[in-house]
Amino acid sequence: MPFRHPDRSHDLVARIEYEVRERVEEAVDYVCLEALVRDRRARGQAPPAADSVDDRRAYTADVLTFLRLLHRELAVGLSADAQRKAAHLAEVPGDEQAGLIAVQVAMARALPDYWQRFEAVSEDYLASRGAEGSGTSACGPSGRESRGLLARLFGRR
Repeated sequence: MPFRHPDRSHDLVARIEYEVRERVEEAVDYVCLEALVRDRRARGQAPPAADSVDDRRAYTADVLTFLRLLHRELAVGLSADAQRKAAHLAEVPGDEQAGLIAVQVAMARALPDYWQRFEAVSEDYLASRGAEGSGTSACGPSGRESRGLLARLFGRR
């Protein structure tokens, strides 16, 4: 067990950082792919194809657009010091996407309500994409159960 050794506490920090980064990347990926699918569906086109250069370009543009929107919307609640740190993290030479992901990882670790705010921004972003309804299913806006385990157990809304 690598975390039992007192000199390996940095391993736990690195693992948490990695897990949060992976979760942020997956969430951004979902939102941007959903936006691309909605755009294509609204225009009556076929779903995006993994081997299409145009679809990859559109997806990459969606990722940058969504990450910039997240940065603008979620930075509002940060202190001046945290905003400076976020601006510093965003400055990755030659790779804006990596910088914006790093900012989201830092925000996810710093803001207790990050995922609720992320969900609200992503819902607004998706609502602005594609004219095909709200895109919500019976389970909620993300296709998953919208309520937490305790809320479902106790019948709370």
